[in-house]
Amino acid sequence: MNGGRALGRALLAGMFIHGGFRAAKEPGGRVATAAKAGIPNPEMMVRLNGSMMALGGVLLALGIKPKFAALILMGCLIPTTYAGHQFWNQETKQASDQQTIQFLKNSAMLGGLVLVMTEDSSAT
Repeated sequence: MNGGRALGRALLAGMFIHGGFRAAKEPGGRVATAAKAGIPNPEMMVRLNGSMMALGGVLLALGIKPKFAALILMGCLIPTTYAGHQFWNQETKQASDQQTIQFLKNSAMLGGLVLVMTEDSSAT
C-alpha cells in the first residue's frame, strides 16, 4: 500500500469521522438548518447523515473499500454543503464570509473524495 495515499485518506477521513459522530450524537442546530432547507423529518435525517459520514470516514481511514467510502461521503457532503452553507443567502457580510469559508472547505473535501474515486486501484 502506498503510504502517502493511506495518510492522505486518513487525514481526509478525520473531519467526516469527527463531524459525523457529533451530528449523529448531538444534532443540535443542524436540525433547524435541515428543516429550513425543507428536509422531512430533519432530526432523523441529520442523525442518519452523521452516522453515514462517520461510517464512510472510518472505512476511508482504514482503506476498506475506499472508492465506496468516498461515494458514501460524497452522497452526504453535497446535500450537507448545499443546505448548511448557503453563503449567498446570508443577511450580513460576516455571516456570508463565514459560510463561504465552510462552503469552500467542504468543496476541498469533495475534491479529495474525487481524487480517491479516481485512484488507480492497482496502486493501493
